[in-house]
Amino acid sequence: MEKALGEINGLPAHVLLIHFVVIVVPLAALCALLAVAWPAARRRLGIVTPLIALAALVSVPLTTEAGEWLEERVVETPLSEAHVEIGESLLPWVIALFLLTAAHWAWCRYVAVPDGRFSRLVPGRQSRRVITLVLAAGSVVTVVLIGESGVRAVWSGNVSSGEN
Repeated sequence: MEKALGEINGLPAHVLLIHFVVIVVPLAALCALLAVAWPAARRRLGIVTPLIALAALVSVPLTTEAGEWLEERVVETPLSEAHVEIGESLLPWVIALFLLTAAHWAWCRYVAVPDGRFSRLVPGRQSRRVITLVLAAGSVVTVVLIGESGVRAVWSGNVSSGEN
């Protein structure tokens, strides 16, 4: 199993898996926002939103585990330590985003009135929007911070600034 999460075709799996995380987490956040703010989008997306959030939920621990494998094989620096520390903060955001999207989908599918006539009367409508906005923003900002710290850890001191 270590080999499966360590390397893919001779390359560190972490370096390949992060590309999936960078796409799927913001996509899940966007779909979640659309689902709570725009009923037509919610109807079109349907189960897709929680499935994308589930893909994010599965990919984050796999990427983190592959990162731990890589961490054991590279020289530890303050920048790489900062990347690892920030990287560990994404999973709670993605868990919450998945739970929210799954609950929202289930609510709209099985509980809410189909034609939406009484949707304004449902308590918590604005709260769901605010919570979704916070979780979406937190997830995306965390992905950006992790990526930025990873780039700094890998490339600081390795690339010329272009100034002569």
